[in-house]
Amino acid sequence: MIKNALVWFKTDLRIEDNETLLRAIAQSEKILPVYCFDEAHFETTPYGFKKTGAFRAQFLLESLEDLDAQLRTLGSGLRIVMGKPEVEIPKLVQEYKAQKVFAKREVAFEEIQTEKRVRTELFKLRCELETFSTSTLYHAEDLPFSIKDIPDVFTNFRKKTEKDSEIRQPFSTPTKINSPEISPLELPTLEALGLIKNTIDSRAVLQFKGGESEALQRLNHYFFETQCLSTYKETRNGMVGADYSSKFSPWLALGCISPRFIYAEILKYEKQFGANDSTYWLVFELLWRDFFRFMFKKYQTKFFLYEGIKTEKVNSKSLNEKLLSQWINGTTPSDFINANMRELQQTGFMSNRGRQNVASYFCNEMNMDWRFGAAYFEEQLIDYDVCSNWGNWAYLAGVGNDPRGHRYFNIEKQAADYDKKKSFRKLWLTE
Repeated sequence: MIKNALVWFKTDLRIEDNETLLRAIAQSEKILPVYCFDEAHFETTPYGFKKTGAFRAQFLLESLEDLDAQLRTLGSGLRIVMGKPEVEIPKLVQEYKAQKVFAKREVAFEEIQTEKRVRTELFKLRCELETFSTSTLYHAEDLPFSIKDIPDVFTNFRKKTEKDSEIRQPFSTPTKINSPEISPLELPTLEALGLIKNTIDSRAVLQFKGGESEALQRLNHYFFETQCLSTYKETRNGMVGADYSSKFSPWLALGCISPRFIYAEILKYEKQFGANDSTYWLVFELLWRDFFRFMFKKYQTKFFLYEGIKTEKVNSKSLNEKLLSQWINGTTPSDFINANMRELQQTGFMSNRGRQNVASYFCNEMNMDWRFGAAYFEEQLIDYDVCSNWGNWAYLAGVGNDPRGHRYFNIEKQAADYDKKKSFRKLWLTE
C-alpha cells in the first residue's frame, strides 16, 4: 500500500468503468484526482487553426465540472492545474509527497511524447507513472494479434477479433475515495484559454452538454426511453434531428462514458427488447473506433504525414486559401457541402454522412492537402478524437486504411440519396 498517489485524468472523465481510478484507490491510502489544462492543447497548429476550438473547450469545462461533482459525492474532488503536464504534475507530486501517478495510457504521437516527458520528470522524484488502457471496447492485450501484426483492413481486423476475443466486463463504480482536503473547483474561463464563447445554434441536432451524467442520460434516452437503438442501422445516415444516431461520440471522445459500458448496456437492451442488426451495428461502430486507436498504436506518426500509411502520393499537396475559405464558410458551388459546413461551424457537430462528403469534396474536387481539412475538424468538432479524426481523413484521402484505394463520393448523388427532400439543406441554407 502506498501512502499518497495522484490520479491524472485526461480523456477519461468518468468514475464508472474507470480502471485507472479504481487501481489508485485500491493501492493507495489517499489519492488526489487532478486535471491539467495542457497549454499545448490551446495553441495554433502549423495549419493555422486552433488545436481546440470554443465548442470543444466548453464541452470539456462542463465535463470537468460534472467529474468534480461526482468525485465530491465520494469524498474527493478535482484539482485543476494549467501549464505543461511535465512541469505541473511533478509539482503536485512534490506538494503531496506522492509515490505514484496513475493515468490513462495514450496511443497517439503527441500524447505519447507528453507521457514520456512526465515519466522522465517523475523518475527524478522517484515517483512511478502507471498507465492503464481504458479507451477501447476490446483490451489491447486480448486482441488475437500483436499490435504490429494488426490487419490494415478493417473487415479482417473485425472478423478475427469478434471470433477470437472477448469484451471485458466494465469495472464497478467506486463507493468512497480518501483524499486530502481539496478546495472548491476552479476552472479557467474560455477567455483565459484564449477562446470566445460560442452559443450552439438552435438548429443543432442536439444541445450537447459535457459530463458523465449527461452521457448516461443520453444513453438512457436513446436506448430505454425511445428504443431508437432498434432502428439505428436504418436511420444512422440521417442528417436532421437528435435521434437518427446515438450521438455518443462527444462523450466517448472525452471518456465521459466508456465503450465497454455502452456494450454492457446494449446486452441489457437486447435482453429486454431483442437483438437485431441495429443493436449489433452500434457495436460495429465502436469497433471502428477501436480499429483506429490500434492503427495509431501501430503506425504512430504516419497518420499525420501527407502520404499517410501509404507510400505513393495520391492527392495534391497544394493549398488554395480562397478555396479553403469557401469550404470552411460554406460558400462552395455545392449546396450540400455548404449546408454541412455551416452546421459544423455553428454547432461543432456534423453527421457521419456529412463528414465523408465534405472530406471527399476537399480532397477530390478541391484537390487540396487533406491535413488542412483534418486540422480544421480538430478545431471545430465537439467530438474530436485524434485517432478517429485523422484516421478517417487519411482513409478518405486515399492514404489510410481503405482497401479500395481512393474513395470518391459523387456529391450530387449523395445529396439526392440522403437529403431527398432537401430538408437538411433548407435548414442550414436559409438564414
